[in-house]
Amino acid sequence: MCGRYELHTHPAVLALAFGLPFPPEIRPRYNIAPMQDVPIVRATRSGSRELAQVRWGLVPRWAKDASIGARMINARAETVATKPAYRTALRWHRCLIPADGFYEWAIGPDGTKHPMHVAMKDGGPFAFAGLSERWRTPSGDTLDTCTVITTAANTLLAPVHDRMPAIIAPADYARWLDSEIQEVADLLAPYPPEAMRYVQVSTRVNSVRNDDATLIEPVEPAERLAGEVAAPPGGEAQADAAPVQTSLF
Repeated sequence: MCGRYELHTHPAVLALAFGLPFPPEIRPRYNIAPMQDVPIVRATRSGSRELAQVRWGLVPRWAKDASIGARMINARAETVATKPAYRTALRWHRCLIPADGFYEWAIGPDGTKHPMHVAMKDGGPFAFAGLSERWRTPSGDTLDTCTVITTAANTLLAPVHDRMPAIIAPADYARWLDSEIQEVADLLAPYPPEAMRYVQVSTRVNSVRNDDATLIEPVEPAERLAGEVAAPPGGEAQADAAPVQTSLF
């Protein structure tokens, strides 16, 4: 499951990373939560790419009201092609959701949840596989929404959680965004664990009211989690030294 993430890369760098024609007007955010507006990258009719702000929590076109979006922040890769809520979006409205990191919560021996910040080892931005939809309100207005596709966790994250966001490699951005290409299931596999790392961060991230750069800074655990050893220099936890598995929220 993916229920919280962050994006702080400079807009000019994002434009280069995602092939945007100009830097987007966005600010750093360190505690992005469901039902908030989030930036997505999508293909335009002309074939170029644009960044749009949409609400996180997909509302299918056939939905009777928008409240269903709160239950559709994630879509499982294994069933996304067959679920009525997602199959049309998978065919026509695939998008990329830029991120610099996401959070998962591990449980310690005392039952306390410990937030982990998961990112790329090189510190660069990456993209969740996303779907977007446009819903028309009874009054005729439109609401654009999205969901994050999840897949089985890789070997690094499996001890923390059994699911992780499906991450699209930069070389596959064009293929994922091209609605003329239907065979994309292979892109929804667990991301290579050797390219990723995680560190324990402050429990301040538990509250969505907190949104600042200190949320992604590593903290020294007061009590080591069961099975965890000290991270090597650089703050990288190894796959065989991960905390006990738990559920997010």
